[in-house]
Amino acid sequence: MDIGTLPDYLKFFAAMTAVVNPIGAIPIFINLTADNTEEQRRKTAFQASYATAIILLIALFTGETLLHFFGISIASFRVGGGILILLMAISMLQAKVSPVKQTDEEVEDSIDRETVAVVPLGTPLLAGPGAISTVILYGQQHNSPVHYGLLAVIVMVFALSVLLSFRAAPVIASYLGKTGINVITRIMGLVMTAVGVEFIANGLKQLFPILA
Repeated sequence: MDIGTLPDYLKFFAAMTAVVNPIGAIPIFINLTADNTEEQRRKTAFQASYATAIILLIALFTGETLLHFFGISIASFRVGGGILILLMAISMLQAKVSPVKQTDEEVEDSIDRETVAVVPLGTPLLAGPGAISTVILYGQQHNSPVHYGLLAVIVMVFALSVLLSFRAAPVIASYLGKTGINVITRIMGLVMTAVGVEFIANGLKQLFPILA
């Protein structure tokens, strides 16, 4: 059966955790829902995690079709996705939100929104370009329904972890503090750097077999 090993799927979950970094998104979630009631915050947390799961599942099952439609090879997409993840990792190593995820203009626009669950929380903050690229690239590693099914389950488990993180946001923020969250963000940035480099290396070996 054309599926990966258990370490491969654990690696996928770890990569998703590093790229999305739900702990690092907690201060933004708290800021955007500061004027909400407890019930509204719970609803926003659920909608954001639900939107994240839907967007990533759509990317998982339609990513290959979109690449073929635009005539993009998997090798090229690996290199491009790796560079994108590296750019995000550099910002995370500085404990900042990458402009790839959310620009200053989008931050200002989100302040005036009545609901922030889908935009900007669901996308582009959580299910942004980096997460979508990661899902598509891991999906291309094997071509079987079981493989895609396992990845889909992991995506849903990951969305559940996002929901739990947002539900516990005040407790986590008060326990870790700004410094603790920044430390976790930098660690996730290091993991993201390794993921990005691996994508680039594998893509270059496919584009230029002599490098292998």
